[in-house]
Amino acid sequence: MLVLEYKIKAKSAQYRAIDEAIRTVQFIRNKCLRYWMDVPKDAKIKRFDLNKYSTELRNEFTFVKDLNSMACQASAERTWLAISRFYDNCKSQKLGKKGFPKFQKDNRSVEYKTSGWKLHSTKRRITITDKKGIGELKLLGKWDIHTYPIQSIKRVRLVRRADGYYCQFCVDVECIDVQPKTGNEIGLDVGIESFYTDSNGYQEPNPRFLRKAESDIKQAQRRIHKKKKGSTGRRKARARYSKKHLRVSRQRNEHALGVARNVCKSNDLVAYEDLRVSNMLKNHCLAKSITDASWYQFREWIEYFANKFGKLAVAVPPQYTSLE
Repeated sequence: MLVLEYKIKAKSAQYRAIDEAIRTVQFIRNKCLRYWMDVPKDAKIKRFDLNKYSTELRNEFTFVKDLNSMACQASAERTWLAISRFYDNCKSQKLGKKGFPKFQKDNRSVEYKTSGWKLHSTKRRITITDKKGIGELKLLGKWDIHTYPIQSIKRVRLVRRADGYYCQFCVDVECIDVQPKTGNEIGLDVGIESFYTDSNGYQEPNPRFLRKAESDIKQAQRRIHKKKKGSTGRRKARARYSKKHLRVSRQRNEHALGVARNVCKSNDLVAYEDLRVSNMLKNHCLAKSITDASWYQFREWIEYFANKFGKLAVAVPPQYTSLE
């Protein structure tokens, strides 16, 4: 599955319509979760039961009916994903919290399946065809969505972020780009002082994006509390604060992506530590530094590029890996 993302350019009324659609998706998700929580313990709720309940919500609430039927169904499926993950954690006897589903209070996306949208012939505009009033949106970006057939687009997602609104296309294509063999093998030991140390002795510097931006982020946060609650100035200050966090998040992702790509291209086998990052974050003395290093993100990109380039990625137990 390939995800292509464009930034959206639209009018203020269209942005408000997207926000209304996002709130509707959140409403459906929370109602489905409450429905699952209120059923008797001996009743077995399945995914199709939640889909059926979303149809009942369409008949009961007009603002839900205005949303595309498949978007309502996708919202119910999101609820079932959270429920099924909780069941799987209980069956596998996962240590600690099992991830009981929670009610959403700040949903940021609405997802359409194969209906509810229509691409312009130029593939640079998309029209949302339900009754929410979103209408035609201009797509800004360099991705070539026109090179893929319409039938391969399985999902269209509208996402709200701190710096604007985005449209994502989930394209059903196989992402394989087999690279030539290099004959090299490498082991990676991630850390805080250096981003990683490989088996050849090379140390990748740790960029520490959050540490570098921390003073600006703190200053932006202080400015929020100097504004009157509910005022336009406070809303703008919050937007500036959110953009700074978004910038750090993107820097981490781009760094992890670039390093993982280079490692997988230059080696046939990559061995990395099978770390339980969520457990390590319980150490409050190191939690900020571990999060800033984005170890888990780096691991995900290693696995992705190894599969894409036809290489081998192996997770090894972390015990004694840092000893020479």
